[in-house]
Amino acid sequence: MRDRLKIIKGDITQLEVDAIVNTANASLLGGGGIDGAIHLAAGPGLLEECKQLGGCHVGHAKITQGYQLPAKYVIHTVGPIWRGGVKGESRLLCSCYEETLTIALKNGIRTIAFPAISCGIYGYPATQAATIALKETANFLELHHEIESVAFVCYDENIHEAFKHALDAIANPHE
Repeated sequence: MRDRLKIIKGDITQLEVDAIVNTANASLLGGGGIDGAIHLAAGPGLLEECKQLGGCHVGHAKITQGYQLPAKYVIHTVGPIWRGGVKGESRLLCSCYEETLTIALKNGIRTIAFPAISCGIYGYPATQAATIALKETANFLELHHEIESVAFVCYDENIHEAFKHALDAIANPHE
């Protein structure tokens, strides 16, 4: 499994993969952080297509073209805002990964890159988010060999470390 999962530190907008994932807000019309960077790098066509989608609910995902990005597609998902872990945040975060990977599978996407969904301004604790991300993705990949590789692209050193530790825990569960 470890050969299909990668943790990297870098800029998701520069990756040459079939699809990148945008941790979007519910409007899908751009925002700050990674969402803003993806919209900026993709160019105005992305915003125009997103206007036609009618937004997206938390825990769900929608796909668009990648426009000026190296990636052919952008899959937009809306992560939960952290409210102490008592408002169904973990279930919603799991859904983000499952829905995104299901859309990838339906669209013949073989390589995909995720940001750390909800770990920025939405305040999800990185350690918990990384564990959910890696477990959900590993479980999905066990059932669907069509997806060849999944990269988790971390912009921040603390988040990068949290994802590396979560991958190690999944790859070596008895250590």
